[in-house]
Amino acid sequence: MKQYDLVRALCRQIHEDWIVNQKDWTEPGFRAIAVHRLGFWGWERSEGLLRSSVLLLYRVLWRYVRNHYGIEIPRSTVIGRRFRIAHQSGIVLHPHGRIGDDCIIRQNVTIGAVTWERFQDGPQIGHRVDIGAGAVILGKVTIGDGAKIGPNTVITTNVPAGATVFVEAPRMIQMKKC
Repeated sequence: MKQYDLVRALCRQIHEDWIVNQKDWTEPGFRAIAVHRLGFWGWERSEGLLRSSVLLLYRVLWRYVRNHYGIEIPRSTVIGRRFRIAHQSGIVLHPHGRIGDDCIIRQNVTIGAVTWERFQDGPQIGHRVDIGAGAVILGKVTIGDGAKIGPNTVITTNVPAGATVFVEAPRMIQMKKC
């Protein structure tokens, strides 16, 4: 494929993300995914001087997105089409993770490794997965297509396609008055 065609493909993918992010280029989630797409494209598809220039720009923008919005998406993370970050802040994605098409995540989500010794084991997220605020997905786990992960849920085992996973509702303990 010619370099021009590769640039057009990148622009089409970013345009799809823009539509999913309510056609608002000021959305931090859209900015984060656009910067990720640029870095992934620069590393995987470009070469020579173009590659060096794109990766330099990516590094500057990545640091801005990480420090300003609190969204950390390494360029090596594989992310499908029409990805949406619904709310900013506290989002960390694993560099060896994979996320399918049409997924949505919310604030304070971690998709990462269990331990430093098992760092290569990145989670695999299927298509159309909905991940709630504060969810943590750790280790070499697979989340099936269409699964829903509730808020503050910690996932360390595989989740089948179409499953809904929530944490148990909190219980209130009343103290006796003395």
